Amino acid sequence: MMAYDRSNLPDDVKLGSGWGSAGDPEWDGLTKRFRPVFARIREDAVKRELGRGLPHDEIGWLRETGFTAMRVPQEAGGLGVSLVNFFALLIDLSEADSNITQALRAHFGFVEHIRTEAPPARQARWFDRLLRGDVVGAGWSELGNAKQAAFSAELRQTAEGWRLNGSKFYTTGTLFSDWVHVGASDSEGNGVSVVVSRHAPGVEVLDDWNGMGQRLTASGTTHFRDVPVEDCEIVRERAPFGYSEAFFQLVHLATLAGIGRAAASDTASILRIRKRSYSNATTAMAPEDPQLLQVVGRVRAHAYAAGAIVHHAARALDKAAAIGNDQDPALIAEAEIEIWQAQSVVSQLIIDATASLFDALGASATLRDAGLDRYWRNARTISSHNPRVYKDRIIGDFAVNGRIPQGQWRIGQA
Repeated sequence: MMAYDRSNLPDDVKLGSGWGSAGDPEWDGLTKRFRPVFARIREDAVKRELGRGLPHDEIGWLRETGFTAMRVPQEAGGLGVSLVNFFALLIDLSEADSNITQALRAHFGFVEHIRTEAPPARQARWFDRLLRGDVVGAGWSELGNAKQAAFSAELRQTAEGWRLNGSKFYTTGTLFSDWVHVGASDSEGNGVSVVVSRHAPGVEVLDDWNGMGQRLTASGTTHFRDVPVEDCEIVRERAPFGYSEAFFQLVHLATLAGIGRAAASDTASILRIRKRSYSNATTAMAPEDPQLLQVVGRVRAHAYAAGAIVHHAARALDKAAAIGNDQDPALIAEAEIEIWQAQSVVSQLIIDATASLFDALGASATLRDAGLDRYWRNARTISSHNPRVYKDRIIGDFAVNGRIPQGQWRIGQA
């Protein structure tokens, strides 16, 4: 069989990105709307990282474009973006700056909570706020001696009305938000969720996150001291939406896939213009060195595979979420299994890719001003959330014994 001859292709032929697309008719419109702001965000990503410049302005740009409200249903005035395209856009945003995706993770989870759990009056109130650009942070995780099934943060009725007291850690994105969605215990020890204004008296948000990665996510401490709570913002029923655990984990995986794409693109760009080479290299010019090209190809292939896996898992989650308020537990469990399987592979793909890129670029790539170390640090930090070692066991238990995941996890003392 004769090989296909590409010799007649014009010299200026342009191919696609090679990352693939979401494969949906609405995708072109979404990318036309949002990719210019993603490009603007990426321009100063290294400068922000080196100077610890928190992305207040950048999140503001996303508000202005409607990005933060893209999952608000069309009948409520929003874009009603499908979960498949939503996660594809998160990959693109993460390629620009993964800090911002993680900073908005709690916000997007709150949007899903309102879509699926809120009664009509509450939906109308919150859709209006979201469409005007309001952002919601979170206060759920606690340090100290809190039990797994309870919160030390307390909601109490006083003569002046409801008041919230307590401290939270991992309040990711709250520093950039207008509202905070908080988990607490009532006077009888029952779990409740409340929403309070981020600017209410008694709310103190600290930028004390000192993790090695995702340094600009404002993932530190928030204190609540006698914070007033409106009765209409207290939810005593189940606070998380049915597919919340799978949703939040898939946000992490989309973030990792975007980190991989950014690392692959930067590695290729740097090698393309590199002049220095070793005397024992296979070619005089580094961009033509087949060994270095192999490294770049492997980094890019890892990033591509991660994105493809996220896309496939998003389809499973979209199917589970489409049921609406009458969510099918079996479909949700099935989506969770797919996403736990994806977590095991995607995290390792990107950790490996972001570590091996230095093999193509040499010691100069380790200089702090290059900012390339942030890719591995960020990937390693994200992969430490919701530990994948437990997910491997859960997957194995399902495969061998048919045991379904137990559902929403909690952190604390047993």
